[in-house]
Amino acid sequence: MTATQDHPAITPISDVRLHEGVDDGTATGPVDSSAELVKVPVHRYTSQEFADLEQRRLWTRTWQLACCVDHVAAPGDFFEYRVGAYAVVVVRDADGMLRAYQNACRHRGNSLCTGAGSGLTELRCGYHGWTWDLAGQLRKVPGRKGFGQLKMSEFPLLAAQVDTWGPFVFVNLDLEAPGLGEYLEAVPGDTEWARIEEFRCTASVVGDVAANWKTVADGFSETYHIQTLHPELLCNIDDVNAPQRLWGHTGKSEQLYGLASPRIKEGLTDQEVWDSFIVTQGQRMGITEACPVPEIPAGETLTDVIADRVRQHVAKSGTDLSGFDTDRIMRLHQYQLFPNCSVLLTADTLSALVARPGATPGTAEMGIFAFRRAASGDAPYTRPMDLRVAFEELDLGYVLNQDAAVLAGIQRGMNQPGLTELVLSQEEKRVINTHRNLELYLGIGPRD
Repeated sequence: MTATQDHPAITPISDVRLHEGVDDGTATGPVDSSAELVKVPVHRYTSQEFADLEQRRLWTRTWQLACCVDHVAAPGDFFEYRVGAYAVVVVRDADGMLRAYQNACRHRGNSLCTGAGSGLTELRCGYHGWTWDLAGQLRKVPGRKGFGQLKMSEFPLLAAQVDTWGPFVFVNLDLEAPGLGEYLEAVPGDTEWARIEEFRCTASVVGDVAANWKTVADGFSETYHIQTLHPELLCNIDDVNAPQRLWGHTGKSEQLYGLASPRIKEGLTDQEVWDSFIVTQGQRMGITEACPVPEIPAGETLTDVIADRVRQHVAKSGTDLSGFDTDRIMRLHQYQLFPNCSVLLTADTLSALVARPGATPGTAEMGIFAFRRAASGDAPYTRPMDLRVAFEELDLGYVLNQDAAVLAGIQRGMNQPGLTELVLSQEEKRVINTHRNLELYLGIGPRD
């Protein structure tokens, strides 16, 4: 891409190291006490000027999770993806090819369709009737003679890039940007064991929050807050021996469930760990009420017992997890996909959290895509339930509700005149990586 004022040249991710003492390996080694503090200007979360810069230089050039294959599985299915001022229509054409277009009529700019649906055979502007086929070619112009020498072939729909990874559909407005496979780096290979193509989206829920989109995304990019914000979760997660990796646009963390955090020095009984797991994610076992801890067979641990209960529960819906060991079921693999997506994966669960800019720097849309594992990758697709709800009705589950509840308070704090910068720990390296990438895309320095 040619560098311009709004689109500065981007140094390849692989050629750029994290700034200010943060490495790109794992977080399992000792902390470097000599490393310089990583500071981030607060105005990145509060300034309209910064939000405008993101609109021009970030959201037009990055791959973003738009919808799921379930939304656009059959010819004629469509889904409109919006981010800030931009809108993209994702559609499955008559030949089964997935396509994406900027949602604008080439005549006077009217949006061609909204929401999601099926049975589409053409894209017709409801204002003056210009019509395109699903391959993006202009086929009808009412009163065409009035346009003189208008050539239909010169006015196709404005294409965007579209591609899939497992059940996810991503779009990118920049036709010259590297493909999705390159953008996702090591993530697809790192998840091969999970066979994510077997997952089917059951619902997507979106709610407005009183916080910047980065405030939302940051909350799902570090585990430093678990010991304070999630005391119930602390009783059934190892948040200390939790390796992190950074690849560039993407990063990853892992946490093993079913045992007490090493931070609890006095330790916990199996009953206490069992009770904690039921409170925070008992639905994975089909158990939501307190009950005695099961007997633990010789040679096994409570973690093994919980994993087996998960296998038994999902088997009731026809899904076989016998090929996944305890670690695959009980270890959460959490992936950050710059700029705004977090994917959470275990053998039996898959979800994706997204954060998109709102109408002001202090507002955002927070969304979650929920999935279930089907019996096989050939299982039929069904249209997910898409809901838009008020923040007060945004129910993301026990732990994520706690995360959502603090967002408005964080944003209010960042608006205080005396707070000019945030100070980040090396445990928050995925948050730091978000800002490293922001600096590359926006063409700014660490202190801008």
